[in-house]
Amino acid sequence: MARDFRTRLARRASKSGVFLDESLASGLVAYYELLARWNRKINLTSLEDPDEAIDRLLLEPVIAARHLSPSVVNLMDVGSGGGSPALPLALALGPQVRLTMVEVKARKSAFLREAIRHLGLTNARVETSRYEELLSRPELHERFDVLSMRAVRVEAKVLMTLQAFVTPGGFVLLFRGPSGAEVPVGVLHPLEFQATIPLVEALQSRLSLLRKRQSGPSVPRGTLDA
Repeated sequence: MARDFRTRLARRASKSGVFLDESLASGLVAYYELLARWNRKINLTSLEDPDEAIDRLLLEPVIAARHLSPSVVNLMDVGSGGGSPALPLALALGPQVRLTMVEVKARKSAFLREAIRHLGLTNARVETSRYEELLSRPELHERFDVLSMRAVRVEAKVLMTLQAFVTPGGFVLLFRGPSGAEVPVGVLHPLEFQATIPLVEALQSRLSLLRKRQSGPSVPRGTLDA
């Protein structure tokens, strides 16, 4: 079954114009198989079509990673749930990435911790908390080069809270479906809209990138790849 899934993954990746090296493909397969086992016990994802699940859960984050600089080190994912986009994004960015996943539900947090162990991600951790509660921890302020989220309602209040965790020059990644304007609503200073990029054509999914302005002339660590 693992070989069949790997073949399906390779076929879907090829259709989206994505090359998966052996290490990344193995990591994605291991993550998906663990997710499928846990999903039979607790509701982590509602996607039943295998092709759609591969496209959304695995390939969207991998494609998103291609638009980020290799200099990305600290990554925060908010509302991590079943681990996508956080885990595939971290696998695609490489072992230098330090991943923090924020998930309020204890059972989903338990899955995320098991996924970290299963995938051998020594630089990853889970915060079982509401993201608003993390504002009380100064060590997390302006720490992250990139903050990603999916299935979190995007509005000005949410974005203004989340930008506090992003380093000046860093990015907020919004994983979005086909509906809605190209420019997300609620983008206020110090965030500025950079681009909305197509992800998987079959899903008509998109990635919107918001950059946190910096006051000085230094080069941002979490920059877009040219």
